Amino acid sequence: MSGRSASVVLVHGAWADGSSWAKVIGPLAMDGLRVVAAPLPLTSFADDVAALRFTLERVAKPVVLVGHAYAGAVIGAARDDGVKALVYVTALAPDEGETVADVFYRAAPHPLAPKLAPDERGWIYLPDEAFATAFAQNATAQELAVLRAVQRPISPTCITVPVGRPLWKERPTWFLIGEQDRMIVEETQRFMAERMRARARSGPLDHTPLVSAPGAVVEIVREAVRETA
Repeated sequence: MSGRSASVVLVHGAWADGSSWAKVIGPLAMDGLRVVAAPLPLTSFADDVAALRFTLERVAKPVVLVGHAYAGAVIGAARDDGVKALVYVTALAPDEGETVADVFYRAAPHPLAPKLAPDERGWIYLPDEAFATAFAQNATAQELAVLRAVQRPISPTCITVPVGRPLWKERPTWFLIGEQDRMIVEETQRFMAERMRARARSGPLDHTPLVSAPGAVVEIVREAVRETA
């Protein structure tokens, strides 16, 4: 897979949208890659898998598929022969029969992790203060303002449905571990990366390095592109 013939599809997680990938899109596009940020409705796991399928149908193959946080489960549910590699960025990777919640709550939460619960309409919002204390504590004030402004709530039906056989059992996989992640603790990320036999890379990263440390994300995606020829 040469850089100029590959597509990279970036998939955002909960409480975010495609703009969260802005600092990653530019450098990858300058490499000659076709880069698309797939929009997820976050209304149910089935809806999100369908939304990713629609994006994959319209991009040129081959594809390196990249998921952040909750989107790790979504990219694992992809069923597209054009996907040649998966990259997990501080992400969740449930195994067959598990739910996103199973792996998210596998270990004790970080002391600064927010308490999450649906509101009166059934949506889970991230509290405003949690962006600075847990979601992206290494981000600048301006970056945090953008994250708060564009946050998308997630439905509980996204995280309570058992998943099927994940694609990471059949494709080369990379995992960027955030050693300072306060949403998905490092212990849980390492457990998933080892179980997946992923090529793990780690660093002093918070939960949202695509915003606060985009260079680390760009490099692991470039590695996946180079090595899945």
